[in-house]
Amino acid sequence: MTEFRQRVRPEWIDYNGHLSEAYYVLVFGFATDAVMDRLGLDAAYLETGRSLYTVEAHVRYLREVGPDAELVVTSRIVGGGPKKLVLCHEMVVDGTAVATEELLALHVDSAAGRAVPFPDEIAARIAECTEPAPEYAGRAIG
Repeated sequence: MTEFRQRVRPEWIDYNGHLSEAYYVLVFGFATDAVMDRLGLDAAYLETGRSLYTVEAHVRYLREVGPDAELVVTSRIVGGGPKKLVLCHEMVVDGTAVATEELLALHVDSAAGRAVPFPDEIAARIAECTEPAPEYAGRAIG
């Protein structure tokens, strides 16, 4: 499990006085970066030309978030494979869940233009860190 914290910035507040939907996704992206760093897919690794590419995401907006709130995102690796990673993020404000995101990312070699297997040491870290999926994972829209 990885934790990422971010305070809501004034420019992220929409015309309704709440956190705009795009910024939930931005903060979830920062949380994904924190997971990548934990796994060794950090800035030095990115110089290899390989990285994670998000190919699908499902966001649930559960509660409104006001100005200056501190967002705490807990991230879990809940699945994967030789070339893929499934993450679940849960965003909390003052102990209350305000949003979740489930995403599927592929390990891509930019030069090859395709998904490639993780190096063995990264695959081993993913396996070590994989946890059971939360109850909201795998749901369809509708």
